[in-house]
Amino acid sequence: MSIVLACLSGFALAVASPWLYRLARGATGWLLALFPAGLFLYFSSFLGTCIAGNAVYTAYPWIPTLGIDLAFFIDGLSLLFALIITGIGALVILYAGEYLHGHPHLGRFYAIILTFMASMLGVVMAGNLITMFIFWELTSISSFLLIGFDHQREQSRAAALQALLVTGAGGLAMLAGLLLIGQANGTFALPHLLSQGGAVRQHPLYLPILLLILLGAFTKSAQVPFHFWLPGAMEAPTPVSAYLHSATMVKAGVYLLVRLGPVLGGTEAWHYLVTTAGAVTMVIGAVLALWQTDLKRILAYSTVSTLGTLVLLIGLDTSLSIKAAMVFLLVHALYKGALFLVAGAVDHAAGSRDITQLGGLARAMPITATAAVLAALSMAGFPPMLGFINKELLYEAKLQAPRASELITTLGILANVALVGVAGIVGVKPFFSKRHTTLQHAHEVAPALWIGPLVLAGWGLFNGLWPDVLVNPLITAAVNAVQPEITSVELKLWHGINPVFGLSVITVIAGVGLFLSHDLWFRENWRAWLLQTTSRISPQRLYELGLVGLNKLARAQTRLLQNGYLRYYLLTIVATTIGLVGYTLFMPGLPTVTTESKLDILVHEGVIAGIIILATIMAVTTRSRLAAIAAMGTVGYGVALLYILFSAPDLAMTQFAIETLTVILFVLVIYRLPRFALLSSTPARIRDALVALLAGGMMSLLVLAAVAGPFQSHLAPYFAAHSLDLAKGRNVVNVILVDFRGFDTLGEITVLSVAALGIFALLKLRKEH
Repeated sequence: MSIVLACLSGFALAVASPWLYRLARGATGWLLALFPAGLFLYFSSFLGTCIAGNAVYTAYPWIPTLGIDLAFFIDGLSLLFALIITGIGALVILYAGEYLHGHPHLGRFYAIILTFMASMLGVVMAGNLITMFIFWELTSISSFLLIGFDHQREQSRAAALQALLVTGAGGLAMLAGLLLIGQANGTFALPHLLSQGGAVRQHPLYLPILLLILLGAFTKSAQVPFHFWLPGAMEAPTPVSAYLHSATMVKAGVYLLVRLGPVLGGTEAWHYLVTTAGAVTMVIGAVLALWQTDLKRILAYSTVSTLGTLVLLIGLDTSLSIKAAMVFLLVHALYKGALFLVAGAVDHAAGSRDITQLGGLARAMPITATAAVLAALSMAGFPPMLGFINKELLYEAKLQAPRASELITTLGILANVALVGVAGIVGVKPFFSKRHTTLQHAHEVAPALWIGPLVLAGWGLFNGLWPDVLVNPLITAAVNAVQPEITSVELKLWHGINPVFGLSVITVIAGVGLFLSHDLWFRENWRAWLLQTTSRISPQRLYELGLVGLNKLARAQTRLLQNGYLRYYLLTIVATTIGLVGYTLFMPGLPTVTTESKLDILVHEGVIAGIIILATIMAVTTRSRLAAIAAMGTVGYGVALLYILFSAPDLAMTQFAIETLTVILFVLVIYRLPRFALLSSTPARIRDALVALLAGGMMSLLVLAAVAGPFQSHLAPYFAAHSLDLAKGRNVVNVILVDFRGFDTLGEITVLSVAALGIFALLKLRKEH
């Protein structure tokens, strides 16, 4: 199986999945889960290659003239993401089959989530910047469909639109940045860019490039102030939240920063912009998570905090911070994916996700409770979970930050204390706090709903006890892809008593205390006041105001530009053309018309030109339609005579035929029209006359400017030389129309065909009535 097939086969399966669902029904989730599981095993086979520091690159020419290839490559970084995408994807698809069992659109759900999976694989394995952007936008579109899956609900539609607008706007900014990178470096190929990053950093457009790329990454990975779309996206079904908003899509921005770090990193601007955004997001996300009541929103805000931590580590740009970021990427995917799936199982079994209404579920849901506790322990950083190893690594990286290490460490402690409390609230409180009588019907869920969280949480425990088995080689491969000078990564569960261990102990004790005192400080009146106060100045509020303003602007410009009056459309087009062409005519360097220019006009040519001018004046001033038609015909025949005088008989014949047909048609129709009426006011007619005169004067100046300079045609010799060998025709005019202007001629034929259909429909409508 090639890399290309592995990345793109998901799209083919997505198309087939609705039909498969019709055949297999309830077993579809189990069958479809085999696909990402197989991809997981396939990508695992590249681990040895990536550990050795090698990459597998495959490229097919796509748009060679623009330097764009359909390119894919696997190195340690893309391998880490691919294993997370496919491994968790298999468990989520299995989970979704049971969670959405009986849903009328389950087949459609499978198609969309497989499309998203394939798109996400394309993002992390793209070997070309433009290829990456295409898959990036596909993740935005497919996530829009997944978030708004319950499209009957207004909240789902609004959340989907919000996510699409925020991430889509960032994607457009990122596209501009990617194009500038290609211009600065001369290529869009990632392997070349990664080895020649200095060319971009030294380019005069480096700062605009950096800002545009950061906009794309920050919007996708929910950095403050763009973080608000992620909690709103919790309107999506739980499998979507677990897959997109904890393990995959929100990590796309993190992937982009890590991938382009060797190209854009290492500068003061990179350090301060990225670390500041990450630190602010880390703290704000953790604090806001404490004041939520819905399990999924609590997890969403804690995910925002985690994403901030990852961005902070990338901004520090040290060997230790990159290693910590790679470990945290894996750890977070395991425990957060498990906790999201647990939240869905709790909602499915108990009918609520409100932590103020949940309690005592451990006896009714022992397997789910086990998975929740293991995941919560990893999130809180308790030994022997992998989260404990990661937390010590995080503190070590922050303590060794090149700048402001004390401030960064302090902020990290505050965020981690809050997240320890959050871990207890979502992983322990629903199962071991006081039992609520309203939840007597709670029961253990079907195996498909607890297999996923138990496997993910269990891996967090296994990898904590034996990190040498999988984590060390996988993280080594990922870190070597970013910083090749690092040869290996050694993670251990115990490093002895040191300052880092002391910070871990302080964090756990403070976090546990925060959790145990939850009922004391989590008062509804305090919570309502805090949320009401922050909502007035929140980015969510600014987004809503901006959306309202955008709709008002759209309605205003629609009333102005699309008012339904053809005369205003034409007036706008002509006036715009006059302004743009007129400005260009007076730019320096263009041929100009002077009083010394000689117009070699013969007598008979002047007579014909005078007749055309007089006929034009008559056509626009006469009160008789027959006279206007006759004058228009005179103008057309006069132009045809000019074609003959200047040796263009083919054009003259065409002009004669068109004018004759037009005059006949006008005469046939004119008897059915009412008499002329003055529908325009005098000022309107004066305005139209001025615009017409300016347009005519512009065209005259344009022609005179064209003939004022030396004329040397490059087209005529080209067509004469290549009409036979390229188009196999000796008649140059026919070759131009059929071959060189084939699409133009096809467009003209299409217009005539559409017009004929319209006329036929009108005639048929008249006949029926």
